[in-house]
Formats: sequence, C-alpha cells, structure tokens
Amino acid sequence: MNFASLPSVDAASVPADGLVLDVREDDEWAAGHVEGALHVPMSDFVARFGEVTEAVADGRRAHVMCRVGGRSAQVTQYLVQQGIDAVNIDGGMLAWEGAGRPMVAADGKQAYVL
Repeated sequence: MNFASLPSVDAASVPADGLVLDVREDDEWAAGHVEGALHVPMSDFVARFGEVTEAVADGRRAHVMCRVGGRSAQVTQYLVQQGIDAVNIDGGMLAWEGAGRPMVAADGKQAYVL
C-alpha cells in the first residue's frame, strides 16, 4: 500500500465523538491535543499496540493524528494492514487547529501545536 491510496479524512470531518489516536511525542502532546484523544507516541507504538486494539475493539474507526500527517500516515498504514478501520487525518494537528477544532494543553494553559 502506498500513502496515495491510504484512507484519509480532513480535520473538519472528524466526528466530535470520534476516536482520535495521537501518535506525536510527549512534548507535542503536552503543548496541545484533542481532548479525549488516545495518546500513543509512534516511538512506543509497537509496545503499546494493545491499547489501540482495545480502543477499537467495538469496531470504532481510529482517526490517526500527528503534527502534519507523515507519522500518522505510517501508523494508519500499519493499522489497516492489521485489519483495523483507520484513517489518516490530512494535515494533522496543524489542520485541526486551522479548522478551528478544539484543543487542550496538558498544563491547562492556551493550547498550541508544537
């Protein structure tokens, strides 16, 4: 599978109650993230894969997010190969922020994309 054929969705189309899987690193997450998202950094992904399979066990679609879409595309490709319903969020957190979607920061301050 190449990235051109990867299932993807724009940030504005992610359902408000959709499962967002954020694969950015801890410092990026702390600066700003989608409230309620599942945070599994790409660097820990294989070790924590069980958390992801548990989150999608009810058949939910995973909307995979990183900063701009590169890391999340790799993770989405892997999930699809495992038979999991996953889509890459085009443009990642930058597109999310650009679409005016809500974000929170770990320290309660103004959220931003690192």
